[in-house]
Amino acid sequence: MKVFDLRCAQGHGFEGWFGSEEDFQSQLARGLVSCPLCGHATVEKLPSAPRLNLGAATRPEGPAQAEATPTPEQLWMRAVRHVLEHTEDVGDRFAEEARRIHYGEVPSRGIRGQTTREDAQALRDEGIEVLTLPLPAGLKGPVQ
Repeated sequence: MKVFDLRCAQGHGFEGWFGSEEDFQSQLARGLVSCPLCGHATVEKLPSAPRLNLGAATRPEGPAQAEATPTPEQLWMRAVRHVLEHTEDVGDRFAEEARRIHYGEVPSRGIRGQTTREDAQALRDEGIEVLTLPLPAGLKGPVQ
């Protein structure tokens, strides 16, 4: 298994796991490799050094290293994954289901789905909170 550091044309960095260099090149040529954040299919492989496990690692003496500050993309992906894991997908019935919850016709719960801009604005006008959250194409299917 090969793990490559990749970057899309929009500058988003991510990892790709492939069986081999040839597998990566084949998938890239067929347009199967795309950015998980924006879906852009123009992707380049960044230079990377292999990591070798040569035994137990020793930690340097002194203060513990501070954890790296997450990038805005990482924070956004955490938020998206949290929403996906803690809400029910009601699909194109979003506006209808949001109204049913708001008016107490069904138990309150977190939902997500699709609606038009006009329907979203109508919900806001009725006092129903609506947040637009664009999802990366790779996350629109089952979350693993």
